[in-house]
Amino acid sequence: MEGNLSRFGPGGQHGAGENPGYVLHMNPIVHAELSWLMAQGLPERRDRILVTLAGLAPDLDGLSLLGGEDLYGRYHHLLTHGYVGALAMAAVCTGLARRRGAVALLSLAAFHLHLLCDLAGSGPGWPLYYFWPSSSREWFWAGQWDLASWQNTLIGLGATLACLACALRWRRTPVELLSVRWDAQVTRALRLRFLGESP
Repeated sequence: MEGNLSRFGPGGQHGAGENPGYVLHMNPIVHAELSWLMAQGLPERRDRILVTLAGLAPDLDGLSLLGGEDLYGRYHHLLTHGYVGALAMAAVCTGLARRRGAVALLSLAAFHLHLLCDLAGSGPGWPLYYFWPSSSREWFWAGQWDLASWQNTLIGLGATLACLACALRWRRTPVELLSVRWDAQVTRALRLRFLGESP
């Protein structure tokens, strides 16, 4: 669905004070898990990290919260939740990647998966501005469910279980994003528990 930016964008009435749940219930962990899962066909850890970062990148505009809840309400889902952010992030990831073609496509896919999740489950009255700054049209779905909903809980649980299952198939988990050594320890523990594999 489309609408007009004046309802929620800069100069509009939509502020974090009117939607306190948005600040309290944001969960970038699920976005990271889903993006990391998309990257499992990439053999290089470096490339998997880049795709995961691309999937988190739309929420860079969430840093507007540092300027107060009013700025957050005005600019989150606006500054980096659109095609400009997607192209910029894909360019950065591609430039740093080992397998540039695959990372370029997966970075764009992960970025847009984040947008799709936000469109579906950020809560009613929380649109995206995909074509900003070229256009001030807002995009939203009338069936948006609340952030603290059973749908988001189910998606988060499924993503976490799928990530843990990667330890059994690919001998890695999202912990590799932080540390290879920690990931090896988590992977060994999971394989011992579910496969009976000795350390």
